[in-house]
Amino acid sequence: MKYAYEDLSDKQFEDLVVFLCQKLLGISVQGFAEGPDGGRDAKFVGTAELHPSKAAPWVGTTIIQAKHTNGYNRRFSESDFFNAESNQNVIGEEIGRIKTLRDGKQLDHYMLFANRRLGGNTESVIRAHISKECGIPEASIYLCDIEQLEKWLKLFPEAAKLASLDPIDSPLIVSPDDLAEVVQAIALQREELSKILDDPPAPRISYDKKNALNNMTPEYAEAQRKRYLKETAQIRTFLAAPENDKLLQMYESVVDEFQLKIIAKRKDYQTFDEVMEYLVDLLFGRDAVLRQHGHKRLTRVVLFYMYWNCDIGEVGDAETK
Repeated sequence: MKYAYEDLSDKQFEDLVVFLCQKLLGISVQGFAEGPDGGRDAKFVGTAELHPSKAAPWVGTTIIQAKHTNGYNRRFSESDFFNAESNQNVIGEEIGRIKTLRDGKQLDHYMLFANRRLGGNTESVIRAHISKECGIPEASIYLCDIEQLEKWLKLFPEAAKLASLDPIDSPLIVSPDDLAEVVQAIALQREELSKILDDPPAPRISYDKKNALNNMTPEYAEAQRKRYLKETAQIRTFLAAPENDKLLQMYESVVDEFQLKIIAKRKDYQTFDEVMEYLVDLLFGRDAVLRQHGHKRLTRVVLFYMYWNCDIGEVGDAETK
């Protein structure tokens, strides 16, 4: 069975890696715990049962890292994950931590699991880079990508059961596909829309009341209104045009999905500021159209329109304004 690893939470992915490593290394693999530098490692001390083979197992202290992304079809070779010329990426940030553990004789072998794809050339380059920077033999470094993860789970399917990969427990994950099409269409007609003189639509309830109901902080609410309110009229006009009926249906499908997911997962966030920023980061991470420079701001405008128009978030029983 294949899993949508991008729809897991970081904790679910970490749990999956721990249970797999208990099969590969041994039952005494310790789960992920936050270190003094904020990083999260799992650890195994002893002689590995199966890795890299029964005939020549690793011996000593193995440090395990799990790097999860909610993005679709991501790769180890992307610059946010690895760039030999910079430390402003996932591997670059790990190098310092690996060095510290190695210098303190707390690391003999290193395993990195990520739900990304890894080509043979990239695997060799990254392994050689970690080896050179941290003084670890290349044979003591193992990189596991999504394809290898699938192979391990076919051998050890019980690991997925133990990790409780239940969709009910998944984080706030929404599909960006329909929204990307709506945003792209608005962007194409934006110049014409900007010529329309119209007042922004009034929210269905008082903005202040809605913010209080949803626990959106005054500072965040004011920043949103100041930046994006003037553009909500363009979106309303665009969606109301008869020729855009299909796009309106897409928009309505998007808000239905967003609202239901938000209701289900709202307890995981202290403020609605966090919900909005999480959605923005998730959408940019999962869709190349939305994270294009020209579409990033417009995506935020559309999300604000959803909130202002009371398509997402609580409205309670407050009177309409």
